[in-house]
Amino acid sequence: MTPPAAASSFKITVLLSGSGTTMVNLQQHIAKGLVPAQIVQVVSSRRDVAGVIRAQELGLPVHILGRKKFTQNKIFDARAYAAALVETVAPYQPDLVVMAGFMTQLAEPFLSRFQTINVHPALLPSFGGKGYYGHHVHEAVLAAGVKISGATVHFANSQYDRGPIICQEAVPVEEDDTPDTLAQRIQAAERRIYPKAVAMIAKGLVTVDGNRTVIREERC
Repeated sequence: MTPPAAASSFKITVLLSGSGTTMVNLQQHIAKGLVPAQIVQVVSSRRDVAGVIRAQELGLPVHILGRKKFTQNKIFDARAYAAALVETVAPYQPDLVVMAGFMTQLAEPFLSRFQTINVHPALLPSFGGKGYYGHHVHEAVLAAGVKISGATVHFANSQYDRGPIICQEAVPVEEDDTPDTLAQRIQAAERRIYPKAVAMIAKGLVTVDGNRTVIREERC
């Protein structure tokens, strides 16, 4: 288990649906004193994923909010799910919600209640939007023949991958890349810039002006 960092007044809720490696990476940066914050809650949309076990090993409160009871006739009620998510998260009063491989698009009333950020495995606005997630992104990048891809941290809003951009890091696309090899290098970039973005927000260095961010003093 990672030793707990000194308590910070800046509180984070992490949303995940899978392995939880993004959450662990963030917690490691917190423990090293690089991110002045504390994870106070983890919410998973799935019970049977490694992220739940990893959160428990870190001693973090874990809540499961599955999609099944919000789905009828194969139609998912995103607004009802968002309302239930508000009820789950609100008692912890987070200053920031960090999406860490959360495979559900957030909707109102959640988005207007909590400041939320996400990381995307490409240089937005390219290769973003509905259907562009995980290996689908890297497959599209290789099919398009572009020479540079990367990672983007952005604020979440009601449109897929359209919120104001906070941090980006470019990653070259090699001639012999496969979706797997490209994904590995982009995930490394994500591990670098996501904690930096959280740290800047926690320090009050990021403001939003329309659809762009203004960052003072530090950079990703």
